Amino acid sequence: MTEDLTGRSPGPVADPSPAGPDPYENRRQVLYWRLLARLLDGEEQPALESASLGVVEDIGLPSALLDPGTSLDSVVQRHPELAAEFDGLMTPEDGADGARDRAAEVRRAALVSKVLLNVFATGSSAVTAEQLARWQSDAGWLERALGCPPGGLRGGRASGAGLDAGGLEPELAAIEADLVGRMRLREVLADPALAARLTPSMSLIEQLLRDKGNLSGVALANAKSLIRRYVDEVAEVLRTQVEKATVGELDRSVPPKRVFRNLDLDRTIWKNLTNWSPEEERLYVDRLYYRHTVRRTTPQRLIVVVDQSGSMVDSMVNCTILASIFAGLPKVDVHLIAYDTRSIDLTPWVHDPFDVLLRTNLGGGNDGPVAMAMARPKIAEPKNTVMVWISDFYEFDRSQPLFEGIEAVHRSGVKFIPVGSVTSSGRQEVNPWFRERFKALGTPVVSGHIDKLVHELKTFLT
Repeated sequence: MTEDLTGRSPGPVADPSPAGPDPYENRRQVLYWRLLARLLDGEEQPALESASLGVVEDIGLPSALLDPGTSLDSVVQRHPELAAEFDGLMTPEDGADGARDRAAEVRRAALVSKVLLNVFATGSSAVTAEQLARWQSDAGWLERALGCPPGGLRGGRASGAGLDAGGLEPELAAIEADLVGRMRLREVLADPALAARLTPSMSLIEQLLRDKGNLSGVALANAKSLIRRYVDEVAEVLRTQVEKATVGELDRSVPPKRVFRNLDLDRTIWKNLTNWSPEEERLYVDRLYYRHTVRRTTPQRLIVVVDQSGSMVDSMVNCTILASIFAGLPKVDVHLIAYDTRSIDLTPWVHDPFDVLLRTNLGGGNDGPVAMAMARPKIAEPKNTVMVWISDFYEFDRSQPLFEGIEAVHRSGVKFIPVGSVTSSGRQEVNPWFRERFKALGTPVVSGHIDKLVHELKTFLT
């Protein structure tokens, strides 16, 4: 009995022998060969398109899965029963007792192909606001398929993917940046209807911050609105992380507040067990015990120095927002400095990250010693000061002077924390020359993952 490329046969198909062709494997290969052909070439291969259509229709899936012009939102809107199948679609899943469900594998291949094609086949022509918004939505479906939270692979609003996504974040960021670069952003921002279709992301915010000097009127107002939306979204996530982070030691010199929510029921029962009356089966309580909740705090100064050169855009955004959150904590005095070849003291605006970002000038080179000259006078009590320096530390001929300044600050008693970058993924690239010297100094570079920096700061400051 003969078979076509889809693995179908004119009549009933008997179970294949071990040495015979596997119709399910044929179908999977057809779908994946079509995916590869579209990703690598972009042109339709009629034989593969026809065979793939036969596979999709034969397993009861909609033909829209093969249309690169149809968004995943549209597919799910028309076929809502598919939504649950995309969740965790690309996470490892073992069959019962190691058994393989061949029919399910074919169905999964069709769905996976749709997700990958929509996200990674973006063409090279000009991009509209609607196309960018559709790509961002499709990227969200990829994150769901990989078990990640919304935005978890696009470096900003969330972190903590459900599995190791194999370094996809920089790839997605590069694709999104390319799409933004191919969009006539100024024209889009000048049209409120088109601007409303944009979803703020790190790539879009970077472009807006770089181009803000060339915007005016309606375009500038729409750009500010997008930046404000993004800042608020990231701030909400970071504020939650700060609240969950480890805090200072309990201050037992302050009596516990005698309210019901602080009642230590287990200790109260244990301490009063001698008052148990077996005859009455009743426990008489002489004294109530309460938990200490007040934390020991001392006035602390946080000095944040951020490299605002072109390679540190996401760190600039995240650290600006993080500094504003810590500035809102009691007894924490926050100072913020940004630098490239010059330095700027942004402390007066540290409570408003939106205002800070509008005052930055992203791009340019590095001159760390200039920033250090501005930061050192802010150190009043070294033992109660933490200085966070966020940079890739590529200073070239200024490397030695900067390190000498850092070494002097560290030896004075300041808690110095060098950070390679501050992203949701923890990606960082640090000058090896500095990395080795920081390690020898006893101040190794902190992982760029923002959760780690939050923990370090909260532990020291409170």
